[in-house]
Amino acid sequence: MNARIGIFAVATSGFWLGGCGFNNVATGPDRHDAIHLDSAKIEKANVELDMGAGQMNIDGGAEKLLDGTFTYNVDEWKPIVDSTTNDSHATVTIKEPNGARSGSNTKYIWDLHLNDRILTDLTINCGAGQAHLNLGTLALRNLEVHMGAGQVRLDLSGEPAHDYDVKIEGGVGQADIRLPKGVGIYAEAHGGIGSVTVTGLQKKGDHWENDLYNKSKVTVKLEVNGGIGEIKIAG
Repeated sequence: MNARIGIFAVATSGFWLGGCGFNNVATGPDRHDAIHLDSAKIEKANVELDMGAGQMNIDGGAEKLLDGTFTYNVDEWKPIVDSTTNDSHATVTIKEPNGARSGSNTKYIWDLHLNDRILTDLTINCGAGQAHLNLGTLALRNLEVHMGAGQVRLDLSGEPAHDYDVKIEGGVGQADIRLPKGVGIYAEAHGGIGSVTVTGLQKKGDHWENDLYNKSKVTVKLEVNGGIGEIKIAG
């Protein structure tokens, strides 16, 4: 049976973000909208986060399925949240409204925290701006990051209890990826990548791996595809 997950807003502290310079828009007072999505009886979740321009900060530690704050100063840019549950499975989509563009004095920041215990398939679409993704404590099943012209810092440091796959597909930005220790690692990169710097892994033909690959009970596989100007991978 489908049920809508409750959401409510409160005020919190402010953040600043310089504009990305697309269109000048009329700004107003800062808005700080909190989001709290209940985790009752949820065992698995599909979460998709879509931001065209701005700053996205994602990490774990939420007591609920998802907690966080949206900070913005253009009323029309209020993020669109759609969340449903079906038995023990939740589906959550958070999107930047169509037509939102950063200007010289705009603020657009998502600070979100996900639950560390719920098995999660996470998709992140981020365009111009910055994404700071500290996801090593999450119970990931699959992670996809689609990046545009911005910068992505992805930290997966942690102690995963089961295998998961990471796929990064990019435009012309930069990606800095830190992988977990103590598990098997397999990494590959394909097509259109400006420069690749890999530390802590050994080159094996067309891929990289660590000493624990094919030995550890847990394996994390990383695939990077296309168009990224610069990528750094630390195993």
